[in-house]
Amino acid sequence: MNNTVRTNKILLPLAWLYGIAVALRNYLFDKEIFRSETFPVPVISIGNLTAGGTGKTPHTEYLIRLLGKKYKVAVLSRGYKRKTRGFILADNSTSALSLGDEPFQMFRKFPDVIVAVDSNRRRGINNLLALSDDRRPEVILLDDAFQHRWVKPSLSILLSDWKRPFSSDYLLPAGRLREPAKNSIRADILIYTKCDSRHYKCNETILPDFWIASGKTLAIGVANQLCLMTYYKYKNLLPLFPEFDSVEQESLEQLKKESYSFLLVTGLANPADLTDYLKQYTGDLYSIIFPDHHNFSCKDIVKITKSFESIKNSRKMLITSEKDAVRLMNHPAISNEIKKFMYYIPVEVVFCAEQEKLFIQKIEDHVKNFTGNRIMA
Repeated sequence: MNNTVRTNKILLPLAWLYGIAVALRNYLFDKEIFRSETFPVPVISIGNLTAGGTGKTPHTEYLIRLLGKKYKVAVLSRGYKRKTRGFILADNSTSALSLGDEPFQMFRKFPDVIVAVDSNRRRGINNLLALSDDRRPEVILLDDAFQHRWVKPSLSILLSDWKRPFSSDYLLPAGRLREPAKNSIRADILIYTKCDSRHYKCNETILPDFWIASGKTLAIGVANQLCLMTYYKYKNLLPLFPEFDSVEQESLEQLKKESYSFLLVTGLANPADLTDYLKQYTGDLYSIIFPDHHNFSCKDIVKITKSFESIKNSRKMLITSEKDAVRLMNHPAISNEIKKFMYYIPVEVVFCAEQEKLFIQKIEDHVKNFTGNRIMA
């Protein structure tokens, strides 16, 4: 896999102008000319400095699992690429089109959690806090909100792809940074994501070979900033259409023994991790890659179907990501014949054992000791 940070140097002058605009905006917030709003409940932001691809949704889901055991949790997202406007509270009538793929994914997986979308996060939070007493959240998770400075989170978590650290990237449009790397100091917790678990060791920073070869350096967290590392753990395949499930064993190890061919269909910011993972279980992997958050058209489904049918091996599967699955599950152009072969692969984030304890303690202490939301032991 090529992990080089790609830079379009022709666009560096535009990146410089973009940087001026970002610096001015942040200056206005830092000097309180633009005022950030605080709220009477813990508001935990999960965000990044880059334009996607750091694993915000799996990390948000980790927090849902952790906090949902003790508190009423709400997730507020802007609902990127949804077909609606304003504040939407997820219910049984919503879909990936009305919520966006990632919020809808969380709504399906965590029915006891409130999921809402609003590009205006202040309005969204106020609407959540205006819910009835039995629904009003005790903790709000802000998905992809590091740049949304109109809200001042009570705790800020910043994610960075371990293979493409923000300290080695460039501002848009030359690189993928939304704002300069130095602004990472606003975060309380810095997490390097998608680490290679084969090289991962507790209490030790292991640099990948391509960093060492290129002289890249890891940006260590500033004082009082908890700096951690996580990696992905892929789960067993699940049928996208359970009523058409045609494979008795969805274990990848078993499928490898039976010499299955895979067609991977994704619309992710960075599908390389999933591609590399699946290569361990087949010598016959085909891929159709779409842009991030891609809304599949009927023409796309025809292309996918033809590609799948062209695979000669009778033992074959069409695999997609969990995020893509919610955009495919109700697509009218998918035939029943193809539905039998369609599966998705869930993913969870994993901390090193010692680091997980630090993270859990930090989160639990923050919520428990938050003024106005203290819970008696």
